[in-house]
Amino acid sequence: MSLMEQIDKSRLPQHIAIIMDGNGRWAKKNGKDRSEGHSEGVVSVRKIVEAAVALGLKYMTIYTFSTENWKRPEEEVEALMTLMVAAIYRETPDLMANNVRLNAIGDTKRLPDNVRDTLSDCIRRTSVNTGVTLTLALSYSSKWEILEATKRIADEVRNGSITAGDIDEKLFSRYLTTSDMPDPDLLIRTGGEMRISNFLLWQLSYAELYFTDIYWPDFRENELYEAILSYQQRERRFGKTSEQITKS
Repeated sequence: MSLMEQIDKSRLPQHIAIIMDGNGRWAKKNGKDRSEGHSEGVVSVRKIVEAAVALGLKYMTIYTFSTENWKRPEEEVEALMTLMVAAIYRETPDLMANNVRLNAIGDTKRLPDNVRDTLSDCIRRTSVNTGVTLTLALSYSSKWEILEATKRIADEVRNGSITAGDIDEKLFSRYLTTSDMPDPDLLIRTGGEMRISNFLLWQLSYAELYFTDIYWPDFRENELYEAILSYQQRERRFGKTSEQITKS
């Protein structure tokens, strides 16, 4: 029985978040330039999205470029931006064919005009699709997101739209960039690091965490299936006891 056949389709995670780590180290290991690692990483994105479509997953969010990544060498940032434009343009027909809706979160105002324009066009073209929602976290950091939400809420209190007493978890979540999707059930991080690197800190409160030493360019369909199988072997209690979960 294949790994995919072992997955219980009735207990799929509704939303998977992925930190795609290890492109540079994969390139170094294989005697290639870092840019080639990023290019091969795009292939992994395509394969994983196709696997998500085949499984019937609803939401997938991938950490594509963090606010901290702007601190990388200028030539690497420029190469990444060029690759991003080419990848989004090239993948748009496949997204349409696979009924995938593209979304983006983050401080996208910082992106170069050509990246932002290409991204906006793909988001517009795929907005009619009803399958997997693929969200790119671009120029994103969770601290930035939480601060922006706090500022907006403070403005609403100041102008009288809401009161301080109205603020609770549900209201706060409405001001986050992910307000139109469920919180992730499963976080996958490749590349051997065991941290969440300022990614969806609020939303990952009760997500299951899955870390693998495999570099992102080597993470393909079977690796995704293994992560989902690991998720399905876990008991999600959300602060309750096992006995309470069994009774419910």
